[in-house]
This record gives sequence, C-alpha cells and structure tokens, in this order.
Amino acid sequence: MKAIVHEGKAGMAGLSLREMEVGQPGQGEVRVKLKTAGMNHRDLFVLHRHKPTDPPLIIGSDGAGIIDAVGEGVTSVSIGDEVIINPGLGWMEKSDAPPEGFDIVGLPGHGTFAEYIVIPAENAIPRPEHLIWEEAGVFGLAALTGYRALFTRGKITPDMTILLPGVGSGVITFILKFAKTVGATVYVTSRSEEKRQRALELGADKAIDSDGDWNEQLSGEKVDLVIESVGAATFSKSLGQLRPGGTIVTFGASAGDEINLDLRSFFYGQYNMLGTTMGSAEEFKEMIEFVKKHKIKPEIEAIFPLSKYEIAFNRLEEAEQFGKVGFLID
Repeated sequence: MKAIVHEGKAGMAGLSLREMEVGQPGQGEVRVKLKTAGMNHRDLFVLHRHKPTDPPLIIGSDGAGIIDAVGEGVTSVSIGDEVIINPGLGWMEKSDAPPEGFDIVGLPGHGTFAEYIVIPAENAIPRPEHLIWEEAGVFGLAALTGYRALFTRGKITPDMTILLPGVGSGVITFILKFAKTVGATVYVTSRSEEKRQRALELGADKAIDSDGDWNEQLSGEKVDLVIESVGAATFSKSLGQLRPGGTIVTFGASAGDEINLDLRSFFYGQYNMLGTTMGSAEEFKEMIEFVKKHKIKPEIEAIFPLSKYEIAFNRLEEAEQFGKVGFLID
C-alpha cells in the first residue's frame, strides 16, 4: 500500500511516499481502508520525535474510512461499516489526566497517511451522517482536544465570555463553533485581518489584532475563560484579559514553551490555570453526539492527494491556514 513514511533523517527531509505492507488485524482489532486523513501540528512534532535510527513510521493521527477486515473477538463493528478514527489509544473513561500507557495514533505505532490502518475496534466510531468523507477524515484529534478544553476543563456555560488567541488552527476553530453553539460570547485574536474576518463570519462576537493592545481593543472588558494554544507569544496578554477568579486552559505552545509569570499578580487575581491535551474515549463519544446533534462541520483549508505530501506539510508548517488540511486517499 502507498503511505507517507518518515525514516532515516530528522524533520521533513525524512519523509517519502513509499510502499508499505498492509497490516492484518489481530485480537480485538479492525483494519480500515482509509478514504481521507487529516493533518495536525502533532505531525510536524512527530518528524523530530521519531528518530532517524527508528524503524520506518507512517505519519498521521486523523482519518476516516470503511472497515474491510476484523480480528478475532470483534463484535462492536462489522466489515463495511463507515467509521471515523478516535486517535487516542488506551484512555477510556473521562479523568483528570490520561492513564499510564496512553498513546496517540501515528507514534509510536503507524498512522493514517496510508491506504490502510489497523486499530483497536473500540477506536472505530460510526461516521456522523452529516459529514462527507473529507470532513470526517480531519475531525478526530482537533475536535476531541477542543471539546475537552472547553467542556471538561473550561466548564463552559452560556453566560460566559471566552477569549481564543490565535484563531485559525483546527482546534481553536472547533472551540469557536462549539462555544457559539452553547450560546457563549466569544472573542478571538489573530495577526491576520483575513482570519479575523472569517472568525466573525463563523459567529465570533469580536475579533482583535494580536499585535495590538488587547485591553484597549476590548475596551477594558475582562473575560471568564481563556483557552490558550499559542504559548509565550500571547500568554501574558491572555492572562491580562482574565477577570479575577477566571480560568485559563492551555493545550499548546506553538510560539514557545517557557513564560514569565508574576506569581503575586496571579494569586491576588485568584486565577485558575489548567492544562489539557487530547481526551478520553468517553469524551470522544460525547463530542460526536454534540457534533451530530448540532450538525457541526470542520473548516477545511485544503485537501491534497498523498503524492502532494510535501506541499501539504509545508502548508501546515507555515501556519497560515484557517481550519484543517487533509489528504484524499481514495
């Protein structure tokens, strides 16, 4: 089968489109003939976490397709079922943090940028009928991450005002849609005027320039909840817009891991800071039900054939997209 594989060199220099053996499902597993797959910033990180001395690895965490083989003992799904992949492995029930042994599809095991993938049967979830294949294939990781950040950790309610720095990423775009569906007031930031305008079209109540004075642009208004994924470049500004006793949830650090924090201001402000990443199978199913009920769809920037993987990875690294980038496999 054709697959996008990382081997031999660090970073994108180690990527190639090559033939790989088609796997066979074992006890409790299924094989999915993939139709589409979605990219995440995690795919860029994997290119450096996967060492040149490691065995060849198929990249990718998100995908959707049709089950074409089942292993022994599988009764929850059948050959011919149309499914979306839950990329979280080994985290079944909602909890404060993932259990020991939690992994994500695409490292250390093979991922979704291929014609087939073998996964545990419990990770094959029926495809929501309102999603076409391209939409279903880019959904899992970003929507799950956003759902846990907003609902489980952020405890969103309709009367809350939330701030989303760096609108345009897949996760933040999902959070914007989820929060507006609940009825919350949502403010976003971006350096890009085009992204600010698109966020307003999706329902954002205000869209401000990340490079400007946030407090001035928001007329001094403070928010109940900030969901941070940018990191060092925006964290201090984000904290500055939080009301006393408010909560900041962080799941990413695309612009730097380390921050300077004024502890005295933090404890006088009675702030709450929570970390989050991905989510459990229980939350994945909750998210799917929420998405089905409200007919929520992802924003898609571009879909490429596997042969155009270099363009796709460069597009993702440039971080100029609004929404998701993916692959059409079949």
